[in-house]
Amino acid sequence: LIQVQKLESIGILAGGMAHDFNNMLTAINGYSDLVLRRLSEDDPNRRNVEEIRKAGERSADLTKQLLAFSRRQILLPKILDVNDVIRETSGMLGRIIGEDIEISTVLDPDLSPVEADPGQIGQVLMNLAVNARDAMPNGGTIVFETRNVRLDGEYAGGHVGVKPGQYVMLAVSDTGMGMDEATQNRVFEPFFTTKATGEGTGLGLSTVYGIVKQSNGNIWVYSEPGHGTTFKIYLPFAHDVIGAPVKMEPIPSSEGSETILLVEDEELVRKLSREILESCGYTIVEAANGVEAIEMCKDPSIKFDLLITDVVMPQMGGRELATRLISERPGTRVLFTSGYTDDAMMRHSIIDEGMNFIAKPFSSNSLARAVRSLLDH
Repeated sequence: LIQVQKLESIGILAGGMAHDFNNMLTAINGYSDLVLRRLSEDDPNRRNVEEIRKAGERSADLTKQLLAFSRRQILLPKILDVNDVIRETSGMLGRIIGEDIEISTVLDPDLSPVEADPGQIGQVLMNLAVNARDAMPNGGTIVFETRNVRLDGEYAGGHVGVKPGQYVMLAVSDTGMGMDEATQNRVFEPFFTTKATGEGTGLGLSTVYGIVKQSNGNIWVYSEPGHGTTFKIYLPFAHDVIGAPVKMEPIPSSEGSETILLVEDEELVRKLSREILESCGYTIVEAANGVEAIEMCKDPSIKFDLLITDVVMPQMGGRELATRLISERPGTRVLFTSGYTDDAMMRHSIIDEGMNFIAKPFSSNSLARAVRSLLDH
């Protein structure tokens, strides 16, 4: 219980840090994009700006991992067969983990479906496989195993956060050096690593932990020094079957002439977004928060074709703002954006209702494409 509480506390801290960093990274990456657009290929400053952009992208990857650990990233769950994800992922692993490591699978042919984000489950498998590879410097075997299991009350009573019921068990085992108890107790903490300085971020297993937890699952590690390690993931059975996936539409042009109401409390991000969109031909009306936007829209002369709003803002959040504007101006189109948001709010108030979302830090091209796609829809 103490271990779970510690991870919860670290998750709150990590999520808050990721939120603030994502706002700053949005500005760093976005302004870098704008400068690169204006520099010729032979400009002596171009290489410096490109290095800034690369550093920004790497930093954005780190904040994504922090959001994964704190369970505040955006998941797009689907009904899926974990066996299919393993088959797809294991095909790529050979190129990553090396020829001296054998990959073996023991898959239940009657495995029940689960509801999870297939891309994120693939990420879990990749991270666990890379972790296993690092534990076997002289080669060895990685085994992926699946089966249907029922966790009873006795098991749930001995494992914090587990509810009795039917689960799909996914195990990833290696024949590596194993871990002692002290290492096992810290293995899911962000930035904790047993590797030498500069050889890892310590975010791989914390990312796995966050993805599994956010998917309503649980993960446990079993290991002894010299006897390898097994990570067991339990994902609850899916109860509802989702229809066929929606086909991807072609990427539209990003230019336009419409008017956009931009609501963002972070001034750096608001200025950047305005500059990006104005460079694409749009007219921008901006507000620093939801209350200011509502007051502005009382003026009937203020007309707009799209609302872009941050989700989390002081005084009035983006969800409440959108609801009020839609009631007053039916047919209002909305694009939500955030670097940090509560998963339940996103899943039940935005994604499930078919609304649109773009995560910070976004690039100038991704913002422009998202806006154009929504306006043309």
